[in-house]
Amino acid sequence: MSNNRQCCCLSRRLLMPVVPSGATLPGVTHHLVALNGAELHYVSAGTSGSPIVLVHGWPETWWAFRKLIPLLAATHRVCALDLRGFGDSDNGDLEFGERVTAEDLHHLVEHLGEGPVHLLCQDISGGVGFRFAATHPDDVVSFTAVESTLAGFGLEALADVNNFGSWHVGFLGAPGIAGMLIPGHERELLAGWAYPLMNGTEGSILDADLDEFLRTYSRPHAWRGTEGLYGAIFTDKGSTAALAATKPITVPVLAIDGVNHPFTEHSFRQVSSADFTAVHIKEVGHLIAQEAPDALAAALLDFTATIDKGLAG
Repeated sequence: MSNNRQCCCLSRRLLMPVVPSGATLPGVTHHLVALNGAELHYVSAGTSGSPIVLVHGWPETWWAFRKLIPLLAATHRVCALDLRGFGDSDNGDLEFGERVTAEDLHHLVEHLGEGPVHLLCQDISGGVGFRFAATHPDDVVSFTAVESTLAGFGLEALADVNNFGSWHVGFLGAPGIAGMLIPGHERELLAGWAYPLMNGTEGSILDADLDEFLRTYSRPHAWRGTEGLYGAIFTDKGSTAALAATKPITVPVLAIDGVNHPFTEHSFRQVSSADFTAVHIKEVGHLIAQEAPDALAAALLDFTATIDKGLAG
């Protein structure tokens, strides 16, 4: 068999939908694809319109967008992935952290083959999204940050327990500690502490949702992805600020804040050189996609519609 034929067969295999290992939604297709040295799980929905890629935070997986995806897929092609080390994506003996995960997004956009995308990142994935947009500007037509910040632009403050920061930031960023101490206590940490603390909307996150998150956060080596992203806070050493100084985001940016307003707006204004829009969704906690999907969808669809109209004109 020729190399070209081998590549074609491999591509067809990787593009084939797979049976979901956990929860799913009507109209959503699950995929596993080998990209950038890791096997990534993502879901797709929608058949027309400009593409939107959704990137989860912590303690989340693609399931954080379960309510948002149907609202977007009516008019857009939507992709929501599990980052490497999270959900049903690869968490084997790999490299983890912002840089390699940003490259994953680049390879994913190439794999999707739908042209540049509207990118949405929330929480700890903001640094991944910024690095991706800065280093691969041709891959994105817009950038949306939700309840997020960046190393060098406010993220370190979240680890300062003497000034209202949280203990979990340093704990999760300490190499190997989460993976050593959390297994067997996932439910206590996530369902007993993290979600009650972060969720500000009663009834928005059900026991079944927590079970789905716990399904993958309880698998072997489940904390490698988390450690990689949180560890970047302490190993950044000014690299994000240096990148922002030479390669700021050059596409329109939408910053969406909830309970931590105006943290996201303040952080991402400093790394943007293009049109900037800020939205504050009130009376919600930190988990906006899960708590206020209608408000988030409305803000995102208004933002992307303006951009798409300008590109079409």
